[in-house]
Amino acid sequence: MNSNYKVLAVFEYSTEAHVTKSRLDADGFKTMLMDEKTIDSDPLISNAIGGVKLLVHQNDFEKAAKIYTEIRTYQKDKNGNNLFCTNCNSNRILIAPLQRKNVFYMLFPFFEKTKHLCNDCKTVF
Repeated sequence: MNSNYKVLAVFEYSTEAHVTKSRLDADGFKTMLMDEKTIDSDPLISNAIGGVKLLVHQNDFEKAAKIYTEIRTYQKDKNGNNLFCTNCNSNRILIAPLQRKNVFYMLFPFFEKTKHLCNDCKTVF
């Protein structure tokens, strides 16, 4: 990886990464994708190698992060309504990373309850 670039976001599939990359490229940011071709050749290994990484030049990283925060997709409930943070009432809610605190959840991660993360105040609920 070029040391002048930082990872802005990670996507499971390259098509998702291309949508965000196109928006940032249109705004004049220097971007590139890493591991795109590998995952395109075998999508099942996306989790194993950490997904497609969207890299942004380090000089533009802060501005690109603000744009990405505005355009990214946030979680909705099963009826399509926005979820709201229990702390700050923001609707910028993401799925929180799995904790996998014990061996059972490492072997069977699908049993772990889904938690949400507020993208504004970083509260997990």
